Amino acid sequence: MPRSIQSRVRSFALAGALVAGVGLAGPAGTAAATEDSAVKPAVVGVTPAVAWGTCSSDTLAGVPADQVRFYSCARYRVPIDHDNASLGTIDIALLKRAARTPGTRVGSLFLNPGGPGGPGLTMPISGQYYFRPQVLDRFDLIGFDPRGVGASNPLRCFTTQEDADEVFGAQVGVPISRAEISGTLASYRDYGRFCKNNAGALLNHMSTKDVVRDLDTLRAAVGDRKLNYVGFSYGTLIGSTYAAMFPKQSRAIVIDGNVDPALRTSDGVEYDRERAQGFEIALDGFLKRCDQAGPKCAFSDGDPRAKFDELREYLRKQPITLPGADPLDISMFTGTVGGILYSPGAFAGLAEWLQTYYTAIHPAAQAQSLQARPLKSLAIGHRGRADLKPDSPYAGDDSYFAVNCSDKPFRIRQEQVPEIAAKWERESRTFGRSQAFSDTAACPVWPAKKPDAYRGPWRAKTDVPVIVVGNYYDPATQYQFAQRMAAELGNSRLLSVDAFGHCILGDALGVDQAVADYLTDLKVPASGQVFQPNVQPF
Repeated sequence: MPRSIQSRVRSFALAGALVAGVGLAGPAGTAAATEDSAVKPAVVGVTPAVAWGTCSSDTLAGVPADQVRFYSCARYRVPIDHDNASLGTIDIALLKRAARTPGTRVGSLFLNPGGPGGPGLTMPISGQYYFRPQVLDRFDLIGFDPRGVGASNPLRCFTTQEDADEVFGAQVGVPISRAEISGTLASYRDYGRFCKNNAGALLNHMSTKDVVRDLDTLRAAVGDRKLNYVGFSYGTLIGSTYAAMFPKQSRAIVIDGNVDPALRTSDGVEYDRERAQGFEIALDGFLKRCDQAGPKCAFSDGDPRAKFDELREYLRKQPITLPGADPLDISMFTGTVGGILYSPGAFAGLAEWLQTYYTAIHPAAQAQSLQARPLKSLAIGHRGRADLKPDSPYAGDDSYFAVNCSDKPFRIRQEQVPEIAAKWERESRTFGRSQAFSDTAACPVWPAKKPDAYRGPWRAKTDVPVIVVGNYYDPATQYQFAQRMAAELGNSRLLSVDAFGHCILGDALGVDQAVADYLTDLKVPASGQVFQPNVQPF
């Protein structure tokens, strides 16, 4: 099992952000609801308590027998629409890992892995990989699948796997030809039609605001007067939205791998444009670090930047096929590189992989066997895509777009996407086009009607500052987003890390200890600190 949350967060973020692809304007008060207006906090003693029970053996797979006693599970009922009980209810799946020293217990600590659409139910099982022992001693760790995700009433746009395969199979990650572009755009229109027909009432109630209202109910239901929360990636939007909506119910909130909440919820097009730029910043950092590493980086012979650009441009024209591997095209290349930028521990393998394919287009200089080396850290493909029996049930969920297309406004027509992609590609040559053919292509034809999304204000009048953690070379949520998150919340403390990869908690001892002291004793870290990761690439 990996030693940090990074691989777990990143694996899902890759499936969502790079396979499916991966910011709403208008007057600030039109969709916002603050603690003092429409949204009232759930009240301890009034909200029904969670009824904890045993967990299934499948849920606790891999947990040592002598540790099973710490775990319990539950399902908790919440309304589909917190303002309209007539729409019915859904059940949220919960798992608790009890504090190891109950006599010093502080309370519950809710966790979210990001996505959106990341199932967080079993996160407490891996708590020791990203929290210091004092956190495990003094908190009940609580994982949950947010509404529409995993075991919490999964939102499904398809009834059969075959329909899903047909729609997803038409999507090209980096469409270049006219046929690829038109086919990809048409597949998103088909996707929207399936969702309109099959997703039901939940489709219009998948915003982050809906999730936050669930979370506030769960906080009260476990008996806590104030929330303790750690969120990664998209989970930082959950944490910042909670702090803004329920500041007096916020005890300690830690958010790692931050979005820019104001931009994400006001202008989806600009947010995704800047997201592509974040991947480019991380890629450039990887190539420079490779050059500095010399022989320790297999791609360092020559100019890594020039070699990478040459390889990318070659793949834009034709794929490369090596023995023992499927053809590598520009979509697979872009997804692979972007995905591994999430995980600096895989940088050495990425360098070898790039060198192998670079050598393939320079056969005269070949000095090694052209045998493709698989990258074990990464799996490309739509979640749930498989060759199954005819009319097999669809087992995935479609929460990624259901959340993003609720939160992020795209005031464009889908037919504008090719022009947008061309512009972004000039700015961000490697990742601009793939980013444009994700949310920017899907959300203009997504069928949700007037979702109730929170769009600010973001100033968080919490009693204790929110802890914002950002890596300098985070590809998916660039460091500038963390700076903006800290500024927009106001009452916050930014912990900067001179590190690669998406999210850092569990891989930087200084950050881990500062977070542990904050969670347990509300000790706020000194401002202006720059931390180092436990291990640097190469």
